[in-house]
Amino acid sequence: MIRHFINRHKELQVLEKEWDKPTASLIIVYGRRRIGKTRLLSEFTRDKSGVLFFAEDTAPRVQIEGLKTLISQYLQDPLLADLPIYTWSQLFDYLSSHQPNQRSYLIIDEFSYLIKSDQSVLSAIQKAWDMRLSASPWVIILTGSLLGLMSDAALSHTSPLYGRRDRDILLKSLPFSEAKKFLQGSFETCLQMYFIIGGIPEYLNRAGEYSDIDAFTSNEFYDMFGYFYREPYFLLSQEFRELKIYQSILGSLASGRTTPSEIATSIGLDTRNLYPYLESMIRLGFVEKESSIIGSPKKSIYRISDSLLDFWYTFVFPNRRFIELSHPLTPAHTHFFGRKFEVFIREEVISRLYPGQDAGRWWHKEEEIDCIVFDSRNHSVVFCECKYSRLTLSKAYQVLHTLEKKAELVPFDMNVWKSKKFCLFVRNVEEKEKLMKERYLVYDIRDIEKLYSDA
Repeated sequence: MIRHFINRHKELQVLEKEWDKPTASLIIVYGRRRIGKTRLLSEFTRDKSGVLFFAEDTAPRVQIEGLKTLISQYLQDPLLADLPIYTWSQLFDYLSSHQPNQRSYLIIDEFSYLIKSDQSVLSAIQKAWDMRLSASPWVIILTGSLLGLMSDAALSHTSPLYGRRDRDILLKSLPFSEAKKFLQGSFETCLQMYFIIGGIPEYLNRAGEYSDIDAFTSNEFYDMFGYFYREPYFLLSQEFRELKIYQSILGSLASGRTTPSEIATSIGLDTRNLYPYLESMIRLGFVEKESSIIGSPKKSIYRISDSLLDFWYTFVFPNRRFIELSHPLTPAHTHFFGRKFEVFIREEVISRLYPGQDAGRWWHKEEEIDCIVFDSRNHSVVFCECKYSRLTLSKAYQVLHTLEKKAELVPFDMNVWKSKKFCLFVRNVEEKEKLMKERYLVYDIRDIEKLYSDA
């Protein structure tokens, strides 16, 4: 359980607005495992009354009986408790004709389990909604962690609920500004924890018990009884049947293969047959397709966007044999942190420094620039290099001079973008002031910490 409620203010506002409406409301809340759906609804219902049903992956008859019991208790209707109800249509028909006399919620947590066991629940709700429920005092909230099932069965245009739901809320990972509130230790330790597990609240709670990265990874990842040792397996097995293929693709991506041909060759799959698997993982937020900010979108690459999966398939997946033999595992994480540092700068820090501006990675043939920002306010282009390392002054000059040469290869209109700036994001650098006097932009970890001092 999350120790204290963090963020989700916008989601709460949406729910409260629906609650204040004079008519019924049908809301779908969905998001991956551990994202905080139940915690959000617990906060929302704190001063309200209604029915909260925690669905389980059991037979429909058991699910119907469980929900029927809670509804009869809330409506104080002992007749319902003894009424023989065997289908979802019977239960929701009853619900539509026996309404509470005040604003009430009906929350079915993990509604995806009901869909999984009997999809007729969707048409049962649709029928009852169209008949009477839409004019009732009920606020019905359906939640789900099975993202593929929720998207296809509850949210798609072919779903019986299509056109009837008032809101759908996708809960996403917390940004670092919110995630760090769960964590302890130095700013950089919090950042490294975030690189490993991302912004999933329940994961952050677990990480918040540690102030040392090595102890955290040793106990929770590199131990077969650790909290995260089997978590990716559970996460993927909920969504996919061909688990071995998905595991192989993620392992290939984690090892540095980023193009479809590289991935397909490494796992022994025809490239044409690879795309459906990649698209499925993109749809669920596990993998991201990335295109150069300037250039053809056809030359896209793929990367693991989910931090936990990225770390697990980089370090745990290839070392499971050693872990299960209880061999001590102490891999160097520096390269991984460097990769995540670049993504963090591009996706979170840049938006703080240049809010609302276009930014992205650029590559052409063998050349690559970590981030380019088109700063429309100052009509300038900012070329950025990210190095999660400690640089000497001479090495920093070398990095920046190389960046200047690569910038000459980037095609953009100098009539629109009047000037060029060069920026270095670095873990630490000697004599930073000398670089800044030459009008280079330089941000080290301390500077990044200051950007988050008000968060």
